[in-house]
Amino acid sequence: MWPTRLSRKQEQGRAGEDLALAWLERHGLVLVEANFRCKLGEIDLILRDGATLVFVEVRQRAAGAPVSASASIGPAKIRRVIRAAQVYLQRFSRLPPCRIDVVAIDGDDIEWITNAIEV
Repeated sequence: MWPTRLSRKQEQGRAGEDLALAWLERHGLVLVEANFRCKLGEIDLILRDGATLVFVEVRQRAAGAPVSASASIGPAKIRRVIRAAQVYLQRFSRLPPCRIDVVAIDGDDIEWITNAIEV
């Protein structure tokens, strides 16, 4: 099988996710899974913050982009993240406390928004 070559956009996305993961790990979160995908959506990062399961959407934009990284998350994306989180949570017989965060990267600025998406 031939190795998969990532597009430039995919490479930038992975780099943003790596940056976000390093940021969150420095703040005490522990990686559970990266790039969870299902038919209903995708979650960039799933981490633990103590007993809380944290689903993280990572958005990255160049400095000076017309729309900020956090503002680029529209209603359709929010629905897909929520649905993917619901699918992921089906593995648990007892639901853990959880939340959905956003890590917004604008140029060199990183903003971590906890409970960014209310369910």
